[in-house]
Amino acid sequence: MRTHDSVSVLIFNTTSHCFVLVKQFRPAVYMSEWERSKSKPPEPAEQPEGAEGAEAGTAAQPEASKSGEGDGGEKAGDEAVASPGQPPVSVGVTYELCAGLVDKPNLTLEEIARQEVLEECGYDVPVTKLRKITSYRSGVGVTGAMQTMFYAEVSDENCVGEGGGEPQEGELIEVVKVPLHEAMSFAYDEKIPKTMGVIFSFIWFQSNMSPKYKISTNV
Repeated sequence: MRTHDSVSVLIFNTTSHCFVLVKQFRPAVYMSEWERSKSKPPEPAEQPEGAEGAEAGTAAQPEASKSGEGDGGEKAGDEAVASPGQPPVSVGVTYELCAGLVDKPNLTLEEIARQEVLEECGYDVPVTKLRKITSYRSGVGVTGAMQTMFYAEVSDENCVGEGGGEPQEGELIEVVKVPLHEAMSFAYDEKIPKTMGVIFSFIWFQSNMSPKYKISTNV
């Protein structure tokens, strides 16, 4: 199986003091959540009316009221029957660093990283402004490929487009911004689906760059 190494970039906008991330749908994440939802025990069925006399009907009344009040409860039940066990598309969306495959042998890692920042996030960053953070193995259980992480500071003046990736390559990317003072809360919030690269890079920034901006990024 042939695999490609990759690059990722932690982007910090010095004009608005925020991190620039990308948000996109990941089929593997969605299927994982779908399988997880199927493993959950089914909800108990409602007690049929008049099945065991008036006493049974009276006992079942509080249970039925838990499903909803008035028409709202009935509609929720109808929707559950229409799509049993199928989670919403949103569960497959993750927050990630700008990243891309190293699949252009004529370009350096820095040049590939610069190209990805331009395509996905819309910022034109000179190669000389890219700072290497580190390299590490990613997907060790599947591909064992190497990923190199960079740091780039941009400003609103560097923004030359909307980003969004290359639709013809199947990329549907949304650019999102995380304020600096909310970074660590964002990183440790388990309700926000994100990659380990986001968490690690925010911690790296806190240790190496936050004193420069004199802004606390503590949780």
